[in-house]
Amino acid sequence: MPSFARFSPAGLMAAGRHLAGLGPFGIDALSGSLGRSGSLEVRLARGPREIWRAQRLRYRVFYQEMSAKPDVVSRMFRRDADRFDAACDHLLVIDHAARGRFGGIKPRVVGTYRLMRGAAAERLGGFYSQSEFDIGPLLARHPGLRFLELGRSCVLKPYRTKKTVELLWHGIWAYVRHHRIDAMFGCASFDGVDPDMLALPLSFLHHNATAEGPWRVEALQDQRVAMDRLPAGMIDAKAALKTLPPLLKGYLRVGARFGAGAVIDRQFGTTDVLVILPVSAIEQRYLDYLGGEGQRYNA
Repeated sequence: MPSFARFSPAGLMAAGRHLAGLGPFGIDALSGSLGRSGSLEVRLARGPREIWRAQRLRYRVFYQEMSAKPDVVSRMFRRDADRFDAACDHLLVIDHAARGRFGGIKPRVVGTYRLMRGAAAERLGGFYSQSEFDIGPLLARHPGLRFLELGRSCVLKPYRTKKTVELLWHGIWAYVRHHRIDAMFGCASFDGVDPDMLALPLSFLHHNATAEGPWRVEALQDQRVAMDRLPAGMIDAKAALKTLPPLLKGYLRVGARFGAGAVIDRQFGTTDVLVILPVSAIEQRYLDYLGGEGQRYNA
């Protein structure tokens, strides 16, 4: 369950600043552009053809660039697709100045996030993350909250810049505000399937950032891999932080916590952890930016 967008706290802060100028959301607020920067635009996919383009991008990043192993159908159509896609919203970053194979202008999807709300999960019998983590008790403890699952994030390699990721988070925060989301969660991944090779970062998260109390989530017992591979006294926090993927490091800095236990995903060649981020837990210094007046990415 890979997520390879290079998220940073700066991206979240910028997203909040530029979101402030959008004003109250009407019924069609999410149907148009959610933000622009130069030739790049962030918005939701408009129909099956654009979802198909997001799936092609995911295939290129997860299967061709990374180490995921496609099944016959995925290899044939060169798409990363599953049964959840039709029930989700798909956030896109589009480069309107991209060139086609013959040199002409041909807009291109260069970044994507898949967004799944509770109503969609109910129709499908659960969230995608529930194939690895026991989300049910979390949802039961918070019956009045609106949850959003973030997943399948990726950015085309030449576009892995601060600007692209800020645009993605600009779009996510527009979506969160529009749907009044209370908490976000989703799988994030380490490259590799040997947890002993990941002992330092996994142990650091276990000892310092495990969600507790009403936000605790356990990995499914038949897939669970222990994260406390080193005792707390053996962990060099600075060294551990350097080993965290940018996405995980960014989530951690804004106040996210993590599930108990990791899961090996051999199809994607990753070790997955569950990120849990209540909106109320986002640190005040980042929330202060959410009330700013920046206009840089306003559509």
